[in-house]
Order: sequence, then structure tokens, then C-alpha cells
Amino acid sequence: MKRFAVCWCVLGLTAAAAQTTSTERAATVPGSPVQERRIGELRDALRALPNYGVFDDLAFDLNGATVTLRGSVTRPTLKSDAEKAVKRVEGVATVVNQIKVLPLSATDDRIRLAVYRSIYSQAGLDRYALQAIPPIHIIVENGRVILVGVVTSKGDKEMAGTRANGVTGVFSVDNRLRVETPYRGPIQ
Repeated sequence: MKRFAVCWCVLGLTAAAAQTTSTERAATVPGSPVQERRIGELRDALRALPNYGVFDDLAFDLNGATVTLRGSVTRPTLKSDAEKAVKRVEGVATVVNQIKVLPLSATDDRIRLAVYRSIYSQAGLDRYALQAIPPIHIIVENGRVILVGVVTSKGDKEMAGTRANGVTGVFSVDNRLRVETPYRGPIQ
């Protein structure tokens, strides 16, 4: 599953769409400059949230002028802040907020910190901790860990999963990390 998945539904266009402005019509076309700009603005709006961190996962689907927010967060205020931030993006008419607020748990908090230390202190994985928002997000609910984000190699993905699984108190690890495909330039 992609962290920032985009879903376009062109089958739903009806006669009402013919009455929209040219900018709105362009925004419903997959890959259009207007749509790509809106996706970038949505990403930036979510990344800029002050309480968004490594223990939260935010994602969205964009369908025309409707944004569906998904993911899991540790604070209820982050759920509402994400919705407000997305509503401010030009061209967004409707926001469906499906973000899950994780339950308060001292045990889960301890596991979050232990998994964080285990992953980000590992030689080779420690380079990911240098980013403003580290790309390996750690979601913990009732002792179950989900790793989401992007790493640069399959070895990094496997190492992160192994490190998380070795933490005391972890019941299971669902490693959803994606391996980034490097740009190799144009085919010659």
C-alpha cells in the first residue's frame, strides 16, 4: 500500500461535470498539472503539522475535489489538525476523515520508544533518523507493531522488521515498509 496513494474515479463524471470550470475539469484528470500540484500541496500540508511524528502515519486518497484521510495517530488533536490543514488546500471541497486515534497505553508508549531506539540506533538504519520526519514510522496498538514508510533497500526493510520484532513486549510486527525504487535516468 502506498503511503500517499491517489485514487481517481473518471467513471463518476456526469453532465454536472461539464458545468465545472476548466481548472476543476483539469483537476479530475489523472496526472494533470493541477492534480499533481494539489497532491504536492496536500503532502506538504500534512508534513508541516507540528505534532506529526515518527509514531504517527498519515495518508490520503484524492478523488477530484474530495480528500479521504487515513492512517493512525497518537493524539486526537493531530486528527483534527490534519483535517483543518487539508481543508485549506485550494481545490479541496470535501474531506472525509478516517484517521484512527490510537488508544492511550503506557505499555504501547514503552514499546514505541523501545522499537524506535532499536531501529534507529542500528548501524545502517541510523541514517534514517537524520531526517526531520524519519521515514520509518512506528505504529503500535495493543503490543502489535506496524512499520510504514520508505527505505532504500530490501535489507533495510528486513533489518527494521527484525529489530522491531526483537523488542520485549511486541506481539507481532507487520512490516509494510516500501523499498524506494531509485531513478536510473532515461533508458538509452
